[in-house]
Amino acid sequence: MASLQIELPDGSIKKVESGATPHDVALTIGEGLARQSIAARFNDVLIDMSSPLKESGRLALITQNSPEALAIIRHSCAHLMAQAVKELYGHEVQVTIGPAIKDGFYYDFYSESKKFLPEDFPIIEAKMAELAKANLPVEREEVSRESAIELFRGMGEDYKVELIQDLGEKNVSLYRQGDFVDLCRGPHVPRTGMLKVFKLISLAGAYWRGDEKNAMLQRIYATAFLQKKELKAHLHRLEEARKRDHRKLGKELDLFSFSEEAGGGLVLWHPKGAMLRSIIEDFERKEHLKRGYDLVVGPQILKTELWKMSGHYENYRENMYFTEVDEQSYGIKPMNCLAHMLIYKSKPRSYRNLPIRYFELGTVYRHEKSGVLHGLLRVRGFTQDDAHIICRPDQIDTEVKGVMTFVRDVAAIFGFEYVMELSTRPEKSIGSDADWEQATNALRSSLEDSGQPFELNEGDGAFYGPKIDVKLKDALDREWQCATIQCDFTLPERFDLTYVGTDGEKHRPVMLHRVILGSIERFIGVLIEHYAGSFPLWLSPVQAIVLNVTDNQAAYAQQVFEQLRESGVRTELDVRNEKLGFKIREAQMAKVPYMLVIGDREMESQTVAPRFRNGENLEAMAVADFVSMVQVDSAAYK
Repeated sequence: MASLQIELPDGSIKKVESGATPHDVALTIGEGLARQSIAARFNDVLIDMSSPLKESGRLALITQNSPEALAIIRHSCAHLMAQAVKELYGHEVQVTIGPAIKDGFYYDFYSESKKFLPEDFPIIEAKMAELAKANLPVEREEVSRESAIELFRGMGEDYKVELIQDLGEKNVSLYRQGDFVDLCRGPHVPRTGMLKVFKLISLAGAYWRGDEKNAMLQRIYATAFLQKKELKAHLHRLEEARKRDHRKLGKELDLFSFSEEAGGGLVLWHPKGAMLRSIIEDFERKEHLKRGYDLVVGPQILKTELWKMSGHYENYRENMYFTEVDEQSYGIKPMNCLAHMLIYKSKPRSYRNLPIRYFELGTVYRHEKSGVLHGLLRVRGFTQDDAHIICRPDQIDTEVKGVMTFVRDVAAIFGFEYVMELSTRPEKSIGSDADWEQATNALRSSLEDSGQPFELNEGDGAFYGPKIDVKLKDALDREWQCATIQCDFTLPERFDLTYVGTDGEKHRPVMLHRVILGSIERFIGVLIEHYAGSFPLWLSPVQAIVLNVTDNQAAYAQQVFEQLRESGVRTELDVRNEKLGFKIREAQMAKVPYMLVIGDREMESQTVAPRFRNGENLEAMAVADFVSMVQVDSAAYK
């Protein structure tokens, strides 16, 4: 039998016979390592510990301390959960798919009779624990496509049959543990006994393959960790996230609502929510004007021919709404870039005019499936802080770095850390390879020069150009996609954008699409959860509420209220005939930063007694002094 040379991460070489497994290699190092290893990486491909090695190459054993370990544990737990469900409910339930995801894993099940409830979770968890304790071997098997179809068809697993038929591969891999078998590429842990720390989290509906025309499946979300303390910390974060849920707080703080009468994914902004939006939008206009942007406004609908010219009709049509006016087809805009290009084309441009930076708080509409709508985070109608920078090719680097500085400054103002990704050409795209390469290299170069760490996200760019995505990290260390910078050589070509160069000839500019906050709706949803509804003073829709102790102070309370309002302090007045403690509790629940208590002493001295929402009391002060304090604190972000 042929001998193989296996190179380990430390550079040492192990000689083994062809057909030896990573487990065999681990045993030559030590039994402890062999027991702790859950998978391996061979020539940069993840494989099982039992996979036979058929050629020489580089081998790295994956133990529980390896970066890849948690995803493998979670994927294996998805199989364990599916096995438990099948043992509990048998042919009543069909299995579909069960991948590992960022914070855990899920499995989708189909059943006409079994309706999963949270009350089922302890039962399923108990069965999972029983199967884990049995320490069943997890075995990989490669079979022909036809054999796999026959196997799953005999088991009544129609969804697995459909998956195999669509794979179009000659052979497929199966994984067996006990009586359970699943279609999977792997890798998985060697034995179920390695799966010890898991928890079922929630239920959701999901269409088979994400298509509304297909059957609705039941998705069970769960998570798994290597240690119990990690699970405990995760469950604490989930509980904190539930408390911060922007949908819950949005209702409690009377910021916004949704109505089936209006339609799904369309936000109704209440007075306080509209004020919050207005504060953010005013902030945005000021910040853009400071950085040399010009304000523009485009129409809500544009002729469909323009959307065909841009490539949106071909590549983005399923996300658009269309209407007809005077027998002419129009597309309701999902993006603002077309109108901005038409403004640019309205007169000749010189190289001296560039860069031109157009900014619009543009409301757009996109067709999102009802199953993915989620509060403010996923809606059908939203407003973007959208800008398009039209520049010469030699200005790309400076402009991209300018946008990254803008992102940095705004993230600091709102108290966010962030990470960046460079997303490259997707399969469905327009434009030449040369343009894509130039645009991608320009973005990569700007990122590298800035010193900002970034990750590469292959194939996730916009259909017209590569992009830098900025993900904000909130108070719970969750990531939210907000800002983006996209480099586009293609649309300027399609819309024949030109400028006159130093040589007197026409040249083609480049267009940078960028947002800083992104969707205002989504950003407000993120802000609510980041601050748990307790906005800083400058952002609070209501900055102070005036409370009287008894009816004797009602007139003075009214006077204070009017003085504050005239001074620009966002104020409410509560002179109801209720106990002061009750009114204070209500104001605290509304997360109003300051409560101004008016009693006889304050009325006589013509002062106010500020109380912060955390219960801290300040010394009595003149109304004018309180106004000055609020104005100074509100300007602190600058």
